[in-house]
Amino acid sequence: MESTKKPAESRRIYDVPPSDTYVEFMTTGWAPTPLTGITQDAVIPYCFARRKKLSQAFIGQRVILPSGNSKVRSNDTDYRFRPHSAFVYYTGVQGEEITSDAVLVMEPKGKHHDSILYIQPRSTRDTSAFYNDRKYGELWVGRRYTTDEASERFGIEVCKVDDLKSLLKDGTPTVALTGLDSLVDSVIKKNPRGAELENFVSVARLIKDEYEMDQMQQAVDVTHRAFNDVIRALPAAIATPRGERVVEAAFFGRARIEGNELGYDTISAAGSHACVLHWARNDGDVNKGDLLLLDAGVELDSFYTADITRTLPISGKFSPAQRSLYMLVYEAQKAGFAAIAPGVPFLEINRACHMVLAQGLFDMGVLTMSAEESMRPEIGLHKRWTLHGVSHMLGLDVHDCAQARKDQYTDAVLEAGMILTVEPGLYIQPDDELFAPEYRGIGIRIEDDVLVTETGYLNLSEKMPRHPDEIEAWMANLLN
Repeated sequence: MESTKKPAESRRIYDVPPSDTYVEFMTTGWAPTPLTGITQDAVIPYCFARRKKLSQAFIGQRVILPSGNSKVRSNDTDYRFRPHSAFVYYTGVQGEEITSDAVLVMEPKGKHHDSILYIQPRSTRDTSAFYNDRKYGELWVGRRYTTDEASERFGIEVCKVDDLKSLLKDGTPTVALTGLDSLVDSVIKKNPRGAELENFVSVARLIKDEYEMDQMQQAVDVTHRAFNDVIRALPAAIATPRGERVVEAAFFGRARIEGNELGYDTISAAGSHACVLHWARNDGDVNKGDLLLLDAGVELDSFYTADITRTLPISGKFSPAQRSLYMLVYEAQKAGFAAIAPGVPFLEINRACHMVLAQGLFDMGVLTMSAEESMRPEIGLHKRWTLHGVSHMLGLDVHDCAQARKDQYTDAVLEAGMILTVEPGLYIQPDDELFAPEYRGIGIRIEDDVLVTETGYLNLSEKMPRHPDEIEAWMANLLN
């Protein structure tokens, strides 16, 4: 992580104001360093179209979408900055090319808007900021765009964020995403359509455009390579105390090499830790004979993330008990896939998966009522072993479009262009005496990322092995 920690040496230097001699010395003798060859990314035309739709929804009102402020991790060290997804969606910002505290403003012009991006621009050599501003200074955090360079890059007017405060006070009716930027929050006191804006920019991402579909496929493909890295690291994980951390580190390495970051905290769950749905401590041993449940996704520089889960036999081979439970989850996922088509209720994916799981548990004798009876919402006894829903939207956020209303999302129907997960699971706790001992402590989830098409679906992660025979062959190929 690029640290914003202030070294003790610099604190001592700047306890005393710099002399005129020092200031003159630091601001002279620098060669010009213009950026050349700036190009617009493929997303920029899509951003124009996205902003046009946003403009049409808020005619006559100033629209404000902040990137967000940095968040303190500890004392004088910040978390790595990641801009708000709505800001990314409407600007096309990639990776770390724009710092925190940037704001997209859409100024009303009749029935349209003019878009202006406010940023902290490059601290040029004729200013003292480039060497004494620890947050934005070039000698501290590296080269950033000037306003002209950023304008060329994003195809939008760009101004200094310092100019924003006076603009916000001019009385223009304003709608903003609040709670992200301290400057915006300090000025915007009336925000009557704020909730509507938050909903709009979330629902807008339900249907992915061609650029987004391409980015999601790339995110899945990099994530596949990260899973390959994990399999190759399994011998080291087995040999190392807290081997779950070896797994986590192997995946993270690929995420940083080929992407921006992790899309979310990796779940590296070996043995019975797989029965803890949100296991993120990743401090357990990795032992032969157990399963490893790895739920992880790479976030690209475009901030689109995959979300994949595979359950791997650490020894390379499933035991009979492990395979039997795995095949039940596998068949449940197949039923979920088969339910996907435009016009189908979103919750039908969940119903299809859970019906197979409930029937399988009944056939094993652990569910003492019929699958049909257990599937009644007020009963749901099979959920003792499966607990969670099996699908959510995916994109810029791992749980994308989260501010959509139920009637727009979970209670709505599927449409072509949606990208979602299908992730049934079974989790048999170590102390669950309703199962025979050989099944206890086994947790299994299989998760893939799926695009709804005009005729059905496309599994973006189809190339990642899922069937137990395929998984064993996958592991043998990488470990031998």
